[in-house]
Amino acid sequence: MLLSDFNFPFDPSLIAAHPEIPRDQARLLVLDRATGDLSHHLVTDLPDLLHSGDLVVANDTKVLPARVGGRVVQTGKAVDILFVRDAGHGTWEVLIKGKLRKDHIIQVGQDVRLTVTERSRDRTTVRMEGEGVVDELMQKFGMMPLPPYIKRPPGREDHEWYQTVFARAEGAIAAPTAGLHFTERLLADLQHRGIAVATVTLHVGPGTFRPVSAARIEDHQMEAEIMEVSEQTAQMVQDTRAHGGKVIAIGTTVTRALESAVAETGRLRPFRGLTSLFIRPGFAFRAVDGVVTNFHLPRTTLLMLVSAFAGTERLREAYGAAVAARYRFYSYGDAMLVR
Repeated sequence: MLLSDFNFPFDPSLIAAHPEIPRDQARLLVLDRATGDLSHHLVTDLPDLLHSGDLVVANDTKVLPARVGGRVVQTGKAVDILFVRDAGHGTWEVLIKGKLRKDHIIQVGQDVRLTVTERSRDRTTVRMEGEGVVDELMQKFGMMPLPPYIKRPPGREDHEWYQTVFARAEGAIAAPTAGLHFTERLLADLQHRGIAVATVTLHVGPGTFRPVSAARIEDHQMEAEIMEVSEQTAQMVQDTRAHGGKVIAIGTTVTRALESAVAETGRLRPFRGLTSLFIRPGFAFRAVDGVVTNFHLPRTTLLMLVSAFAGTERLREAYGAAVAARYRFYSYGDAMLVR
């Protein structure tokens, strides 16, 4: 398929700068992928839309306050550093915009300096000099790494807003945004209705949101991300399926994690490691029966995954309806349930 096939309906004025409060009051567009029928709800209606015996699976990754501000010593220019992953030997892979060269030094606060050890089109690494370690640096100076389409600086509230109620395992540099709609009240309501809740871990990294530049989407390569499906969750999925229940993935990251853990036999197994699975139209789903997801940027792997599940034309029509009904888009926006 061509990248241009994923220029879906969109209105920039719909980009949400703040989440709905309380979070479970966000709107929920429901798409029946068999018929194409659409209906309009709130996230709090989710227990009524599922059935006793179903299983909801969420991502329990925790977002690091990985965005740190600094100043380049040689030029005096202010920069934002996004810490991506520990590269070992005292260095970190980071994302930094702007003109920067190897051996440039970035001052953070009074006591910390970051020396650029590698700078290329595909990779930037820095080495920290001074007191403390990177985890301490994030806790002292770090801000939540809001996506660039949210045109405001991160605030104190984002430390809560940009974290899900499932967050446990630190390691993500972006939130699994479908999970942002869930509250303790909603979880209690689901469980009261006989709908179980399980978790997987997928640490969202650059691979999830790296732009697709290839004209043919089949030529795009996903970057590997760390994931885990526990033995308990794998068993819960198998038990749900055995008793006729549906497995509902909360977000594209959960979908990728579960589908990555399916063995050749078709059985979901415990798995811990890396996934670079790129789900696009034509993919045969074997672990997931429904997906709760936000509205995504055009031409992204996230949109391609949901298109694979819903059907490209059905999803295009749903996006058109969402724009017409003024649904809020992207990370802090509204949600849809595809079933």
